[in-house]
Amino acid sequence: MAKNTSLYFRIVEGRNLPAKDVSGTSDPYCIVKVDNEVVARTATVWKNLNPFWGEEYTLHLPMGFHSLSFHVMDEDTIGHDDVIGKITLTKEAIGAQAKGLDCWLNLTKVDPDEEVQGEIHLGLELLKDTEKISLRCQVIEARDLAPRDISGTSDPFTRVIFNNHSAETSIIKKTRFPHWGETLELELDPEELREEEGTVTVQVWDWDMVGKNDFLGKVEIPFACLHKTPQLEGWFRLMPLGNNEVDAGGKLGALRLKVRLVEDQILPSMYYQPLIDLLVESVISPTEVEDSSALTMLEEVTTVESRQDVAMTLVKIYLGQGLVVPFLDYLNTREVNHTTDPNTLFRSNSLASKAMEQFMKAVGMLYLHEVLKPIINRIFDEKKYIELDPCKIDLNRTRRISFKGAVSEAEVRDSSVELLQSYLTSIIESIVSSVDQCPPVMRVAFKQLHKRVEEQFTEPENEDVKYLAISGFFFLRFFAPAILTPKLFQLRDQHADTRTSRTLLLLAKALQSVGNLGLQLGHGKEQWMAPLHPIILRSVASVKDFLDKLIDIDHDTASEVPQRAVFTASVTVKEGFLHKHKAEGPQLLSRFAFKKRYFWLTSETLSYAKTPDWQVRSSIPIQCVCAVERVDENAFQQQNVMQVITQDNDGQLHTMYIQCKNVNELNQWLSAIRKVSIYNERMLPSFHPGVHRSGKWTCCLQADRAVAGCSRTHSAVTLGDWSDPLDPDVETQTIYKQLLQGKDKLRNKYLEMPDDDETASNKEKKTNVDVHPDGAECTVQQMKPCQGIAARLLVVIEDLEQAHATFQRREKEDATSVIMNP
Repeated sequence: MAKNTSLYFRIVEGRNLPAKDVSGTSDPYCIVKVDNEVVARTATVWKNLNPFWGEEYTLHLPMGFHSLSFHVMDEDTIGHDDVIGKITLTKEAIGAQAKGLDCWLNLTKVDPDEEVQGEIHLGLELLKDTEKISLRCQVIEARDLAPRDISGTSDPFTRVIFNNHSAETSIIKKTRFPHWGETLELELDPEELREEEGTVTVQVWDWDMVGKNDFLGKVEIPFACLHKTPQLEGWFRLMPLGNNEVDAGGKLGALRLKVRLVEDQILPSMYYQPLIDLLVESVISPTEVEDSSALTMLEEVTTVESRQDVAMTLVKIYLGQGLVVPFLDYLNTREVNHTTDPNTLFRSNSLASKAMEQFMKAVGMLYLHEVLKPIINRIFDEKKYIELDPCKIDLNRTRRISFKGAVSEAEVRDSSVELLQSYLTSIIESIVSSVDQCPPVMRVAFKQLHKRVEEQFTEPENEDVKYLAISGFFFLRFFAPAILTPKLFQLRDQHADTRTSRTLLLLAKALQSVGNLGLQLGHGKEQWMAPLHPIILRSVASVKDFLDKLIDIDHDTASEVPQRAVFTASVTVKEGFLHKHKAEGPQLLSRFAFKKRYFWLTSETLSYAKTPDWQVRSSIPIQCVCAVERVDENAFQQQNVMQVITQDNDGQLHTMYIQCKNVNELNQWLSAIRKVSIYNERMLPSFHPGVHRSGKWTCCLQADRAVAGCSRTHSAVTLGDWSDPLDPDVETQTIYKQLLQGKDKLRNKYLEMPDDDETASNKEKKTNVDVHPDGAECTVQQMKPCQGIAARLLVVIEDLEQAHATFQRREKEDATSVIMNP
């Protein structure tokens, strides 16, 4: 049974941070680490002791994790950045909160002895013979140790301690992946053999020529274990020294964090098929749109908080089945039929509304990037001061508009109107000219929606409702939110500064009015937006024409077939300038060996050229990729380098080294390439984080270029976003968990519902009982349709519940067997 672990975290804000700069302020940012590996870095908030970040991330960690830590730093232009403090959360602490953490947490001091990482490979054996008693410890190797030296490496050695006995290995210099292959032996006294409370401690240290040695981690093994199992061997995780983190009482400030852990045991696919069949049945053969189905019952037991996650999960399930248009049409038809006032259509957070919203993100994100990114980049680059609200105009923040003297409010307002009109015109023109760029499946879904609304609201006064239904999703729930917060839609790497953020807010407001076809202009409180009303009203005709063209498409154009990804093979998933390592020829300085190249990633190839317009491209087939990993900083004396390892038809491995501009870009490219190669069959279990130079690997110092990697690969560790590969088992497990929580509610409503039209004796005559293979009885004959569907759904839920219990029991039995028979 596979395991699926997802970690959601949001760094909201900080408060009362200490001043680290001579100006009496700080320039704080956060580094987020999972098991001491950097997974994210927030933007720097300049000159602020109470910063707001509002940055959120999702991580998929199939192998699990041990701890999540947030380090708050003060950025310095010259010299090293200062450490302000940190917060560490163990996996157990996060998992103990069913709904996740959402609270303020005080920062603690960073203790180097607690900043440990990595594992050590040991073999321990208790030897007893007539002449002596000894404890033999084989110190084989270690991997991924913390870098303690300025070179980005360490000089590790190992010390084994039991009672007053100790022994040490040799020192291996300049490596985080040492291979000792040494055997240490401690002679014990006979009375020590009878001890049950003792502990064998294995410590790893970084040797320093000057000053004291640095602690790298320890392993503690109860001596009693060696009595039960005289011979132990395996990889052991290195633990910190044990100094408890001291809460500074808020003196270092605090962070407000939101963290949630989702862990699921994923059953084999065959167990989820009955639930998928019920969900498919709901949309391909609905009896009447008003009748209950598995989908409507799922909506009944879905909480408001979980509705968005459920909607995205359902969109992915139906995408995978090639039925996303019938799915949306089914939900939208029910929503339209239940709406009497067209002004309230799709205004609630129903499953239909959320499903359409998540569908657009899943299939239309690349389209949105193509339409909006050039304009968003222009707004960020120009950084103009724009303000229309007279109450918010700050003349001190404006740049001089003319050379005639001080700038007046009227000049600021006129300048702002001119800029906003320019930006808004560019946005509208880019959208209304994008019919051919819009994904066909998205256009067909909107065509079906247009048809259902037109059928329901036939009155002449409701002529615009069919346009408003589409534009409400297209403009109000897709383009306007992307303009308001570009980072959340991956349009920018960082959040906008205060000035740019205000410009984006005004443009988002204006685009919402465009999406409402100008029908609500002049009725709100923000009358200062009136200078933009003419351009909004002029755009209504072009927007309607755009929507008419958008839905002018045949269903066959968007052929839906079962798929594994939300994008087609030819679509560029990610692109941009990176620096590729030039492997040919001798290199005088490694930093000059990286050349700027433009990269394109699709689900079929990773290609690159000198410029975006360059005619000749070099390509790597994605099916040849067998690992995508980080490279140690000391390999090239460069940060944010990754490697793409491929295997040719002869089985030879080839490595391409690529440098990114920052850690966030590095993680995004790692994640993107891993996602498109996740189904490759020849993925490597290990890799070398260094490079082979001067006859040896810089990471583990091994001479053989072909020797097996010294670190484990992370091929399934990815950032969660719209481009996540479709995984029907994981997605169906999410739906099952939601249904499991509402199982009693469904049973009470549908199977224990009173029937006033019949006496108890008549009901007994009309009801047959089906006996399920597991012995459970279920009344399914002669029932009302909704009762029959509910009964089938409950049987599926109970079967999955029983399957989970069976697999968990087997896992416990297997674990017990391993302990008893090592």
